[in-house]
Amino acid sequence: MSLLATSSTNKKAQPETVALFVSDLHLSPDTPHTTAAFFKFLQDEATHATHVYILGDLFEYWPGDDDIDSAFPQQICHELKRVAKLGTQLFWMGGNRDFLIGPAFAAAAGITLLSEPHIAEIGEQKILLVHGDAQCTDDTAYMAFRLQVRNPEWQAAFLARPLAERKSIIASMRQGSREAQKEKSMEIMDVNTDEIATLFKSHQVQLLIHGHTHRPGIHATAEGMRYVLPDWDCESDAKRGGWISLNSEGDFYQVNL
Repeated sequence: MSLLATSSTNKKAQPETVALFVSDLHLSPDTPHTTAAFFKFLQDEATHATHVYILGDLFEYWPGDDDIDSAFPQQICHELKRVAKLGTQLFWMGGNRDFLIGPAFAAAAGITLLSEPHIAEIGEQKILLVHGDAQCTDDTAYMAFRLQVRNPEWQAAFLARPLAERKSIIASMRQGSREAQKEKSMEIMDVNTDEIATLFKSHQVQLLIHGHTHRPGIHATAEGMRYVLPDWDCESDAKRGGWISLNSEGDFYQVNL
């Protein structure tokens, strides 16, 4: 197995695509160009794969499944469901922004919700999938916040609030997060290497794919290979984004926009 850099221009020369892995698009009504790029990915790439794994933060935020009737979520659901109807299996793992995704959205979008961590068995490959935020243990302030919002009692109380109130609370949280990040180093907000080693050992795998950190790369460790997905941003001329592709020969390709 290997991971090679490629681009959409030479994709046709590659063997059949088996699985695609993508995360951190942070879509919202304020990201029309990124949303259009994602729809192009779905049409040009996802429809030719057997499996597509979305590893969190497809949305900039998700206030609850009762927002599903809003125009923007409806648009996302329509495009995902179209791909699912063509035979591609879609899988979703919640991120730190959209962990409140639930069964109503999954049904509307034609996706299967995955718990975290998840081992994807594709052909002869066993691939451990996580979003990545749970492994950022050096960021103690974030970990405390994560523990709070992942608590089922907190979530039930939050979802019981009116939708408009939830959106207002989330907007305040996002602003607070942006301010806090200005005071943190990139190293603190990256995954902890000991946590990564523990993941490999406890799940007895040699392949790990995650997002969250916005620091795409390929890391060879004593325990195995770790592939980090990029975040997407097409709202300026300096576009970024991409995905990882697994083909029928067992090779991984990093594809950039």
